[in-house]
Amino acid sequence: MAAGSAAAPRALTAARGQETAVPLPAVARAVLVWLLLMLAESAQGALRRALLGPEVERFVRQFSVLTGVLVIFAITWLLRRWLRPPSVAAALGVGALWVAMTVVFEVALGRMLGLGWRDIAADYNLARGGLMPLGLLAMGLTPWAVSALSAR
Repeated sequence: MAAGSAAAPRALTAARGQETAVPLPAVARAVLVWLLLMLAESAQGALRRALLGPEVERFVRQFSVLTGVLVIFAITWLLRRWLRPPSVAAALGVGALWVAMTVVFEVALGRMLGLGWRDIAADYNLARGGLMPLGLLAMGLTPWAVSALSAR
């Protein structure tokens, strides 16, 4: 391709109102949004521990799953144009990546805080009131749901 060719890559040109900066890869955008999600969820958890006593911990942790899902949806909605998965499969892939990273993060954080495997697993036991699997399911579907809703 010639140096002044009109066929230069669109990512590096200002054609059709495109930004001139080289775009961040989709996986990097997904990871950065996930980091923001974990920051918001960690702040929610710290606030919960600071304001509420251990006698209501189980109920509040269950309620936090619902509020966490709402926070995840809100952040994803606000960043939807930047995140922009190009297809249903890509949106579901972003969700799956978020779920996998969240499980690793939750387990690692739990172990660093001195929690035993049984305590960590309790959040994942639906039969005993652990709602984490439902929260993870919602997290995994959020990029797809936001994409579908914003396409309307």
